[in-house]
Amino acid sequence: MAVRQMTAQDEFIDFITSLPALQEIIDYSISAMAQARVSELLSANRERRLTDAEVNELDDYERLEHMIRRAKMRAFERLARVGE
Repeated sequence: MAVRQMTAQDEFIDFITSLPALQEIIDYSISAMAQARVSELLSANRERRLTDAEVNELDDYERLEHMIRRAKMRAFERLARVGE
């Protein structure tokens, strides 16, 4: 039976469902392994044409990055309101 590797999306879902504090959301970043994979994909994209699977994977990372940014902005706004 194959072991499924945890994706950056899975990591974020696990993080957000752990009910983190607002500051923890603001401080969140993807794992070093996920960051390394994004760097690999971006480097490969500069050197050659990505496969369809690689394009889809990079698109997934871009969507996740957007979602994380939105979560951070929302957490920052709520934290600012608490401080008022």
